Amino acid sequence: MKNVQNSQDFITRMNLLLDNQLGPDAKEKTLAEIDTNPSYRELLSQEQSFRDFIRSHIHRKTVSPSLVQSVKDKIHTSQNGPHF
Repeated sequence: MKNVQNSQDFITRMNLLLDNQLGPDAKEKTLAEIDTNPSYRELLSQEQSFRDFIRSHIHRKTVSPSLVQSVKDKIHTSQNGPHF
């Protein structure tokens, strides 16, 4: 059971690493684990490949600036309460 927890912990840290969300110490520790564990290197390689595939093959629709402003206005209104 501990091995499963360690793997899940590593996967969480690996995703944070790829998202540039780890602090310097955690990043260094995670990279050291990857350097010493072939399974972790393989997981990292697979995740990087998957992310690269998604970035290059999935088209994201753009939204109009007016839609963005409309959403911002609604958020602003809901945070400040309705203005009558």
